[in-house]
Amino acid sequence: MTYLLALDQGTSSSRSIVFDRQGHVVTMAQREFRQIYPQPGWVEHDPRDLWQTQLETARDALKQAGLRANQIEAVGITNQRETTLVWNRKTGEPMCNAIVWQDRRAESTCAALRDGGKSDTVLQKTGLRIDAYFSGTKLKWILDNVPGARAQAERGELAFGTVDSWLMWQLTGGERHVTDVSNASRTMLFNVHTQAWDDDLLALLDVPKSLMPEVLPSSAHFGRMKPEWLGAPLEIGGVAGDQQSALFGQACFTAGMAKNTYGTGCFLLMHTGERFQVSENGLITTATAQPAGAPQYALEGSVFIGGAVVQWLRDGLHAIKSSSEVQALAESVPDAGGVVLVPAFTGLGAPYWQPESRGSITGLTRGSTLAHIARAALESIAFQSAALLDAMARDAVAAGGVPVSELRVDGGACSNDLLMQIQADLLGIPVVRPEVIETTALGAAYLAGLHSGVYGGLDELTQQWRAERTFHPTLSRERAAEKMAQWEHAVRQTVAS
Repeated sequence: MTYLLALDQGTSSSRSIVFDRQGHVVTMAQREFRQIYPQPGWVEHDPRDLWQTQLETARDALKQAGLRANQIEAVGITNQRETTLVWNRKTGEPMCNAIVWQDRRAESTCAALRDGGKSDTVLQKTGLRIDAYFSGTKLKWILDNVPGARAQAERGELAFGTVDSWLMWQLTGGERHVTDVSNASRTMLFNVHTQAWDDDLLALLDVPKSLMPEVLPSSAHFGRMKPEWLGAPLEIGGVAGDQQSALFGQACFTAGMAKNTYGTGCFLLMHTGERFQVSENGLITTATAQPAGAPQYALEGSVFIGGAVVQWLRDGLHAIKSSSEVQALAESVPDAGGVVLVPAFTGLGAPYWQPESRGSITGLTRGSTLAHIARAALESIAFQSAALLDAMARDAVAAGGVPVSELRVDGGACSNDLLMQIQADLLGIPVVRPEVIETTALGAAYLAGLHSGVYGGLDELTQQWRAERTFHPTLSRERAAEKMAQWEHAVRQTVAS
């Protein structure tokens, strides 16, 4: 038997999954870690927590599978993107906590860049809008605010990385300071046309180039793990940011194919092939996970609060004891009773890009119950995703293409049948859930398997993808349009506040 190990370092937990050659899950281990909220709008992780939980789950997964490390053909890594770390090259010690992708502290820097007329420059070079979501302004904040950081950076003593780089530094004992093209494309410092760090963008944010990792294709030799970690010097052969990895794991290899991942946030990506397309509808352009060759791109829309709204129901409102209870509670009422929940807890992402927005619940009456709020919370995930796909459809048509005809879905919340049916009803197209919903980790495993020769090419991976269930729309397009209009009205009220 041939096995691949995927390390999946997410926003709320670290997971390790062993896959067989057919892409089936053999075993999975998971550990949650602490979320740190120093003040409103700030979100941090302890870098040591990311590393330790990831290592522990890798050991757990091998133990549960009854496998020795030398039975693993290759290792793939996928990770929460944009989360920003800086550490000392000599000691390996982090300079501060990791600043998480959700964190908004760099918004003032972004506003100054926008006011200074830099938006088009950044957009044309990177495909990204200027927003605190991306790594570059987080890195600038660390250099400007952590005592000694800038001086050490200018002496070449520090390393910057997204979470993949941090893990590979640890796994290789500090021998490799690397990232892949998909993670690099999320920093606002990487030119996606030249496939290199951009001197103008580095200068714009006052970032010394010595901080930056080497950028490789997503399927490449990233280094070998120190044998003491798992028991053998396993090769890291695949790396991709979580959403590009999920697109790859869904076998969306050609232009026009799309997937939506329902995790802490929601991330909708549509492959556009080798065409770099700037969105006219509030989306961003990103580099896909890709083996060596011509650059390939996708349009992406990011919902900051997706499944996290269910965590809020659990931990904030105490409406449920576990996230799995939300479907039954939401199904206990036939609809949301006019309640609309806009979960703008950290601002609104695409296609709105309203960083100052905050969450709201509208349409409450004396008859409103927790069940209505729970259903409105689920609907908010589908509403935000539908707004993204509508924006993508407009971009696709403008570029001479056609709207997406089906949406492939993955991520933990896609197992919620009610949510998937609501999504299909709003979109008016089939929503297809694959047999393996762990497509984020699967994409990393596939990338590693391609590099190590387990797979002969993309055609082989395309043939392995299989649907588990298709949700067909049952709502009239008129009624779906009315519901979307109700949602957009609630969003406008949120923005106005």
